[in-house]
Amino acid sequence: DQLIYETIPDDIRLQKELDLNEAMSEQEYLDHLNEVSNKNKVYKTYIGLGYHPTILPAVIQRNILENPGWYTAYTPYQAEIAQGRLEALLN
Repeated sequence: DQLIYETIPDDIRLQKELDLNEAMSEQEYLDHLNEVSNKNKVYKTYIGLGYHPTILPAVIQRNILENPGWYTAYTPYQAEIAQGRLEALLN
């Protein structure tokens, strides 16, 4: 409490208790999560339809899609290169 008092300014510190629901057990939470997830709807995606007869040359597949050099950074300082390659792979 002392740490909070000394580090958080009074004007931004919450002055009342949080209005939280009663805690759930793990099993209660899993049941709740299952109930919420059952509300999801599964839709069919049409992304990529129309390209199924496309022929991908083995050299492209091997040297671009299966070569991690295209989608991993050489160094931590070249993340933008990896991002561009990842985007190219996605496209």
